[in-house]
Formats: sequence, structure tokens, C-alpha cells
Amino acid sequence: MSRTRGTRGGRSRLRFDGWIAGVGTSSGTRVVLGHWQRSPFGAFSDVMIERADGERLLLAPSHRTADFVSATYGFDTVRVVPVEVSVADDTWTVTAGPLELVFTVGRRRPMGVLLATVPGLLAARPAWAALTNGPAHLLPTHVRTRGRTGARRREWYGVRDMRPVGAVSAVFEDRDLGVLAPVEPPVRFGFGSVPRKPTLTRVTTTVELGRPSASR
Repeated sequence: MSRTRGTRGGRSRLRFDGWIAGVGTSSGTRVVLGHWQRSPFGAFSDVMIERADGERLLLAPSHRTADFVSATYGFDTVRVVPVEVSVADDTWTVTAGPLELVFTVGRRRPMGVLLATVPGLLAARPAWAALTNGPAHLLPTHVRTRGRTGARRREWYGVRDMRPVGAVSAVFEDRDLGVLAPVEPPVRFGFGSVPRKPTLTRVTTTVELGRPSASR
């Protein structure tokens, strides 16, 4: 899943396989965790935060990942900090610089059961992302599985599983962010948001890089 391969027109595609968790809090802060088990950068995790005042913040574990993610999405502030994620049964614990986040996940709902049957090879194909992004609206409101991002890139999300988030505990810069709440308003990092209902989603993400500049 981490290979880079060429496409027509001299563009190349990078694949990331892992999980995205999107949660809202009663303080108005929304948090999106990307936990990538396989990627061109190796295994890593990053956190995107949108505060109640609209500030968009990226917490990334290295300058390399920070540069790539911030070129693909939009942020007001980027910080390079250690990002650690541990999973024990249905509890996820995240430590990322000024953020301490713990959340639990529940049993799959019917849509999650259906998506969990999707083979990995199918989920890796942009055609699958196009299908789930179609007029049938198979996925929740605000979720888009394909679109254009920064640096003239295109992106596809191949969704493979969804589980509801049941509870959250979050502290940012020593401030308690409150209890679990919908992700509302939608986050504004890219072309789409995470589901309004806090959700943990397994995805295979494909990023097509912009056409290289012609050499002079």
C-alpha cells in the first residue's frame, strides 16, 4: 500500500492504509486523527484540529510528514511534535504534543458491517471511491471520497470499515475540551469533512501528485 507508481502524464500516486477518527467535543473543538499503518513514509500518525474560533492546526511527527500533509490540506498552524497512538481492545489513546485524547469505539452498525466485506484490492482502486461518492450517498453527509486538494493533487478515499465512537476524553493545552459531540460545523481541512457522528473509519487513501514542472 505504500508504493509510489507512475500514471499517465508523468504523475504518480501514493497510497496510505490505516484509520481516520473524527470526533467533536462540547467545547466546539473538532479533532481528526490519521493513524497510518502503511504509507510511503512508513507507519505514522497525525492529528488535525479545528478549534471553535476556526483555527486549523496540524500536529505531525516529522518535518517530512508535516510538509506533505500541509501541502495537501489547509492549515493555519503546523507543529512538529511526537505523536503516539496505542490501541487496547476498543480504547484508543493518543498523545500529540499539547493534545491528550482517549476515545472508545462501539460495535459496527449495518453500514460498517457491509463495508468490512470490501476486499483490500478493491478499496485501493479509485473507482471504488468514485462509486461511494456517487449520487446514492452511501456515506454520511459531508463525507466526500474523492476531490482535488492543494499542490494540484487529487485524492481518493477507499472506505473499508466504519465504527461509531462511543465516548471521548480530550485535553488540549491543559484545557478540558468537554464531552463527545457531533462534528459540527464540518471541518475545513480539505474537500470534505468526516462524518457528523463521531466515527472511526478504515480507509485506503490514494493521493495523485500534481504534474511535475517541466525542466528548464
